[in-house]
Amino acid sequence: MRKWEFYTAKELKPKGWLKRQLEIQAAGLSGNLDKMWPDIKESAWIGGGREGWERVPYWLDGFIPLAYALENEDMICRAKTYIEAILAAQKEDGWICPCSEEARPTYDPWAIELISKVLVVYYQCSNDERIPDVLYRVLKNYYELLKNGTVSLFGWGEFRWFEALIAIGFTYERRKEAWLKELAQILKKQGADYDSYIELWKTPLNWWRLQTHIVNLNMMLKTEAVGCDLLDEPYSDHAEYLRGILDQYNGTVFEGFTGDECLAGVSPIQGTELCSIVELMYSYEWLYAFTGDPKWAERLEVLAFNALPATLSDDMWTHQYLQMSNQISCEKFPGKAVFRTNGPESHLFGLEPTYGCCTANFNQGWPKFALSAFMRGKNKVLSAFMLPCELNDDGIRVAVETEYPFKNRAKYRVEAQKDFELVIRIPSFAQNVKINGNAFEGSEVCLEIKKGANTEICVEFEAPPCHQKRPNGLYALRAGSLIFSLPIAYETRMHEYERDGVCRKFPYCDYELIPKSAWNYAFCSPELFLEPREISAIPFSSKEPPVVVKAKMKQIDWGMEDGYETVCAKIPHSLTPCSAEEEVELWPYACAKLRMTEMPLLP
Repeated sequence: MRKWEFYTAKELKPKGWLKRQLEIQAAGLSGNLDKMWPDIKESAWIGGGREGWERVPYWLDGFIPLAYALENEDMICRAKTYIEAILAAQKEDGWICPCSEEARPTYDPWAIELISKVLVVYYQCSNDERIPDVLYRVLKNYYELLKNGTVSLFGWGEFRWFEALIAIGFTYERRKEAWLKELAQILKKQGADYDSYIELWKTPLNWWRLQTHIVNLNMMLKTEAVGCDLLDEPYSDHAEYLRGILDQYNGTVFEGFTGDECLAGVSPIQGTELCSIVELMYSYEWLYAFTGDPKWAERLEVLAFNALPATLSDDMWTHQYLQMSNQISCEKFPGKAVFRTNGPESHLFGLEPTYGCCTANFNQGWPKFALSAFMRGKNKVLSAFMLPCELNDDGIRVAVETEYPFKNRAKYRVEAQKDFELVIRIPSFAQNVKINGNAFEGSEVCLEIKKGANTEICVEFEAPPCHQKRPNGLYALRAGSLIFSLPIAYETRMHEYERDGVCRKFPYCDYELIPKSAWNYAFCSPELFLEPREISAIPFSSKEPPVVVKAKMKQIDWGMEDGYETVCAKIPHSLTPCSAEEEVELWPYACAKLRMTEMPLLP
């Protein structure tokens, strides 16, 4: 039984810097793909001749909650245009994907699982009463085709079978019909058993395979959270066991894993695919909602405040396919890429570097995170993430004013037309916590709010910067949920061109980032000084960081990775200083598009 339920865009609205972040996203790629990207604009899902598989559902999965969260009527209308075309094309037997009946056995069922999840998101945002019946028919058709052997799981559908459990659970809540649970069992039986692949995760290879594909693995972690009730299985926190193995052998400083595009080890010069970031965020959201265990919330914050904005340009018109923790250049490799299974352009900022999956899929990251700010339980309201927003739900209004994570303070204004309990999660790293000026100890603030009350609660705490040990004798710098990196100055080289019928032109062309400042540094003192600044019009600005940490550092003979001119060595060649001590400003990881994040701490 899930501990907390998600609110919808009708009840929860972003404010402050969070709303601005969503507005930037809406003005960038997310809000314009249907106008200029053929795989969305001319998709087979709406009767066109372009891709008719995952890209439109991926895009809608983020575009829909973005449109409704911002109450953008133009975007809502455009989302409905796509939904209406998809519903109109549904076959009498329930099949909904754009392929002929003869092609169904060879059509990868991942698209069925994905569009089913998207329709749930659409219903939660729009309350379109047609959707439960549409989903019922989609799933009944899927069940019958699987049961009679017309279709079976293979490819991506086999490795993402659990994604269908979201729509199955949604439908089972409304119609307690036994075949829905049987469908869940069929999918599990035919789907990939990830436990049998664990040994493959421990020794990354330069070999592409579904069993070690980073996006599959990050999706997979939520399997128990979305499925144990349907499968009549006890919850065992198996995700923690699997995450621990992934972290030990492939972990990153930002609470994700390397994967370019398969698991790539613990080196800070390997890449992490953008799709994997937003899918891991979604898994952590489900895991926290289902269990209430704060470890998932804290991991989600680190991903959201660091890895997600780091791999997007300030205007969100371009993105990377892969980001690197130690990323001293984003220049096309003239020969073999340093990445294990991705090509030489994967770390450039562009429209669709390497593959277009991330172009469509990154859109879900910020909107779904924003809609996780509050969650509800039985007569309880949980402030899960200290984000600027306003909740209006059945006589309860809670407005949150905060600049967290840049400043560790939030003011809650509560108006209640009924009695309820307000729960505020306090991060485990918080020190000297004060509630309305009074010292507080604990992981949750629990307040009984009475009907008719107008209450103000001020939460503040400290999160001093500290060095965090990383593999290979390196260290990162962290303050609360923010990772800090040495920023590298750069100039941009723009590329406008057309390839495979897809035009790249400003502002959605490709960009290389060429370094123009020293990067070969090591920490040389435990002394760290945090300096808050003002949040600019771009919250994670690459020019005006909202907070910095000042550290004592020295340059060292770091050296380049063997065979490369634009990639630093995995481990420094020497720890011998080659400069005097300097006071250096470190920026939030997300603001430093070129950066050094994992560095030595000199004795």
